[in-house]
Amino acid sequence: MIYEHEIPIGSKLYFGSSAKLKRDIESVASEMFIKNGFEEIVTPFLSYHQHGNIAEEELIRFSDGNNHILSLRADSTMDVVRLMSKRLGRSVNQDKWFYIQPVFKFPSQEINQIGAEYVGINDLSFGIEISSALFRHFSMSPLLQLCNITIPREIAKEFHLDIGLFERGEIEKLLAFNIPWLNKLVKAQSLAQIEEVITIAPKNIADELLKMKKLQEGISYEKIVFSPLFYARMRYYDGLFFRFIDKNLRLGLGGNYECEGSKSSGFALYTDAIIDTMIKIRK
Repeated sequence: MIYEHEIPIGSKLYFGSSAKLKRDIESVASEMFIKNGFEEIVTPFLSYHQHGNIAEEELIRFSDGNNHILSLRADSTMDVVRLMSKRLGRSVNQDKWFYIQPVFKFPSQEINQIGAEYVGINDLSFGIEISSALFRHFSMSPLLQLCNITIPREIAKEFHLDIGLFERGEIEKLLAFNIPWLNKLVKAQSLAQIEEVITIAPKNIADELLKMKKLQEGISYEKIVFSPLFYARMRYYDGLFFRFIDKNLRLGLGGNYECEGSKSSGFALYTDAIIDTMIKIRK
């Protein structure tokens, strides 16, 4: 029996202090985006094209009046870029957009997000700076993890390894090669360690590490860790990416990607996770 007061598992209910926190976070974020030259976009809840970027089993699907398949918005990034390039590009001269809206995953998961896309520009520093400013405003200091998905892919290709090795964290298989630069890369977490590996690593790896170093030098945040071998299956991030983490809870994610022939950057903050963290801090 389903009682009248029940809500589906994965859906969100905010009231009282949590509703106020949600509104405060979204209001502060909106002001920060506008101050940094972004304009707001609210994409449709329903889309014909989400299946091109999201696994079919994650979509909540319907049919329109002509029996064409559409789905509830499961991702905001590709919708923003697609709408800019295919529908609004000729009439709007703007490449910096932010959104404050939920996405939905099968069977009934609602994920509230605050995010932005810098269409046509690969520059992750904007996402890190705005995210860190928001965290500072609310007296939060999560760990910033800098990653580069190209590095594990290049190593897997070079040594004929299953890319899942990196996803599972099976570091001992890398150490078994007993290659000096690879041994140091496995342990590299600080800027000094990254710089040391750059001097001895093959050029293709050194070049990708230099990108990580350059990103770190372009931001002002103290609580940083480098994770050059961290690998996660990304929908579209194809190079540098970052995560904000607090006690293994992911508060934000951003990265470089290519869509509709345009190299862009974007990020999203997970409002629900931020609210949960703030409530725990205040207790």
